[in-house]
Amino acid sequence: MKAELTAGLLAALLPLSALAQNAACLHSAHSFQYPASKKVEQVDLMHGVRVADPYRWLEENNSPQVAQWVGAQNSFARSWIDQYPQRSAIHTRLSALWNFSRYTVPEQQGGLYLFAHNNGLQNQAPLYVQKNWQDAPRMILDPNTLSADGTLALEHAKLSPDGRYLAYAVAGAGSDWNEVRVRDVASGKDTKDLLQWVKFSEPAWAADGSGFYYSRYDEPKGGGKYADANYYQKLYFHKLGTAQSEDRLVFESRENKTWMFEAKPTEDGRYLLIDVGMGGERKNRFYLQDLKDEKSKLVKLLDKSDGEYHFIGSRGAELYFRTNKDAPRSRVVRMRADTPEQQEVLVAEREYNLTEAEMMGGQLILSYLKDAHSQVLQMDLDGKLVREVKLPGIGTAKDFKGGSSAEAFYSFANFSNPGVIYRYDLASGESRPVLSPKLQFDPAQYVTRQVFFKSRDGVRVPMFISHRKDLVLNGDNPTILYGYGGFNIAMTPAFSPANLAWMERGGVYVLVNLRGGGEYGKSWHEAGTLLQKQNTFNDFIAAGEWLIDNKYTKPARLASYGGSNGGLLVAATMLQRPDLFGAAMPAVGVHDMLRFHKFTIGWTWVSDYGSAENAQQFKALYAYSPLHNVKPDTCYPPTLILTGDHDDRVVPAHSYKLAAALQAAQGGSAPILLRVDMRAGHGKGKPTTKQIDEATDRLSFLSRVMGLSWSAPAQSKATGQ
Repeated sequence: MKAELTAGLLAALLPLSALAQNAACLHSAHSFQYPASKKVEQVDLMHGVRVADPYRWLEENNSPQVAQWVGAQNSFARSWIDQYPQRSAIHTRLSALWNFSRYTVPEQQGGLYLFAHNNGLQNQAPLYVQKNWQDAPRMILDPNTLSADGTLALEHAKLSPDGRYLAYAVAGAGSDWNEVRVRDVASGKDTKDLLQWVKFSEPAWAADGSGFYYSRYDEPKGGGKYADANYYQKLYFHKLGTAQSEDRLVFESRENKTWMFEAKPTEDGRYLLIDVGMGGERKNRFYLQDLKDEKSKLVKLLDKSDGEYHFIGSRGAELYFRTNKDAPRSRVVRMRADTPEQQEVLVAEREYNLTEAEMMGGQLILSYLKDAHSQVLQMDLDGKLVREVKLPGIGTAKDFKGGSSAEAFYSFANFSNPGVIYRYDLASGESRPVLSPKLQFDPAQYVTRQVFFKSRDGVRVPMFISHRKDLVLNGDNPTILYGYGGFNIAMTPAFSPANLAWMERGGVYVLVNLRGGGEYGKSWHEAGTLLQKQNTFNDFIAAGEWLIDNKYTKPARLASYGGSNGGLLVAATMLQRPDLFGAAMPAVGVHDMLRFHKFTIGWTWVSDYGSAENAQQFKALYAYSPLHNVKPDTCYPPTLILTGDHDDRVVPAHSYKLAAALQAAQGGSAPILLRVDMRAGHGKGKPTTKQIDEATDRLSFLSRVMGLSWSAPAQSKATGQ
C-alpha cells in the first residue's frame, strides 16, 4: 500500500541540515502528513492507575487493517529516505565493503572439519566439510538454494560423531521457529527425517550417532504462530529414519510451564546431562542420567537453583562446570556424577569476568573479559595454568572449538578487522591464521581507543571510540553512539561494514558498555535490572555528554542506535533527553514495558525488567516505558524506528505502537519514520541483501538529517590478512 502524499508534504521533504534540525526544536506545526493511525478507547486499570492504550489494535499483526497501516508507513518512510540524493552511492559502497569472505569457526567431528563460508555477497553462507587443511573444502549444503529471496537461513548445523550425517535447523523469514532436517554427508542428499515446531534448541547427537536430542513446543493453535506465548517446552530423542511422531519424550515438567531444556550428552556416551533453564532467571538446574545403565533414572544433579551453571565437559565420572555460585565473576568447579554435593573449586574467581570455558584436547580454555576485551588462559584439567593465549591484539576472541586432538580454532575480530579464524596449537601455544578475509579497505588507517567516564552516580563506565586516524576533535563530528546494557550480555569489539562506511566518511562510532550487560559479571548485570534499570539509561546519557564535553561531537550530530533491548535503550533515552540527540534509531525494540510478557517468549525477560503485574515493578516500568512516556507537543529528534514483520522475539507491535504515538505527539518538524522489513525477523539469519538495504537506509537517514555528503572516500586501499 502506498501512502497518499500531498504536494505540500512533498515540498516539506527537503534535506534537514543541522541548522534546520535545531529550528525543528521550536514547537512548530507538523511538517508531515503521516499515515492515519486511528485511536481506540482502550484503558487498563493497573494498580490503581488508568493506563491508556489507544493503539492496542496494532497488536493484531494478522489483520488487514494493520497490514494496510504498515504498507502506508513503509511507503511514507521510503519516500523520505529515497530523497537523499546519494543513497545509491551509499548502497554501492556498502556492497563493496560487504564483499569479503566470512567464515565460522570449524568444528571437528568424525575426521571432518565443518564450517560455513560466505564468499562475499551471498545471502546465506554455505556449509563445507574438509578432511585436512591441504584438501579443498567440499560444499555439502547451500542454504541459498532453499528460497528465492534468501530468507530461509541455517540456524544450527551439527555433524554426527562419525561424520556420516548432518543435522541442521532452518528458520524462515527471521522467525525463531525451526525445522530440523538431516543430510547424508557423503551423498549430499537429505534423508526423510523432518522435525517441526522446534524453538530455542539445537540438535545434540548421541555418542553412537543413532539419533539426537532436541526440544520443541506443541504446535500453535489458530493464527498465533508468531505472537502467542510459548510455554511447556519438551525434550525429545529422535532416532534416525523414524517419524517425529515416534520420537521418545525424554523430559518435561507439567508443573513448570516456563522451564526450558537443553540436552548435553558427554562425549564418551556415558551420561546425559539436561540443562534446565528457569524461564528468564539467571539460574538453572542440571539433571543427569547414566546412559550405560538401562534402569537408571534421572538424578537431580544440581537442583537448588542457587546459581548459573554451564557444563564444560567430563573426564570419566568427573564433571566440569563454569558457575557464578558464590562467585559473581564466575569460576570453574569439578564434581563427581555420584557425589555432586562435593564440589571442588578448580579455578577460583579472578579479577575479570569468566565468560566462556571449553574443554578440548585434555585442556581447559578459559575466556575472560578484561574491561570488555578478551583475555584467554589455557589450563590443565586440574586447574593449573599452562599459559596465557597470545592474541593478535585488543579485540574479541570467541567461539573456541576443538575435539580430542591437540588443536583448537577460534575467531578474532575488532572494529576495523573482520573475523579471522586462527588455529591454536595446544602443545606449543602458537596461533596462526587459517581462514582470512581479503579486505576492501586499509584497517591501518583507523584507530580504536578505550576511555572511561563517570555515570550520574559516580560509577566508572567504559566505552570504545573508533574513527579514522586523521579525525580532528572540533566538536562537530557526526557520531553514532551504540549500546545494549541487558541480559548479562557483554558488548565487545566487533567488525561491521556499515560502521566502517560511516568512519570512512569521517564519522565516529562509539560502543558503550552499560550496566545491565555482562562485562563485569553478576553485580554489573544486576545493577541495570528491575528497579535499577534506570542506571542503564543514565550510563548511556552520560556517555553522550562525555563525547560532547570532550569535543568529539555536539547534540545535533550525535545519533543513538541500538537493537532489541538496545532499542528500548535508544527510545527511553531519547524520550528522557530529546535535547541530547540529533537522531535516534531504535531497532526491533521492546517499547511497551507493561505488556511485553504477553507475547511469544517475552515472559523470559521478567528477570531483567520485572512485570507490570507486580505493583512495585509496575511503578518502575511505567516510569521509563517508551510507549507510556511520549509527551504531546514535544520536540523529538529525527527518529527512524526499525522492525521486521516476522519478528517473533520482540513482536513488531512494540515498534508500531511507538511510531504511532510519536507521530501524533511530535511538536517539532523532524521526521518520525517507521521502516518495517517484510519477511524479516529479529535479525538473525537476515539475508545479505536485506542487511545492506537496511544499513543503506540507516546511513541515508543519518546523512540527510545531519547534512552529510557521501563523496568518494579518501582511502579505499584493499589489503589481505
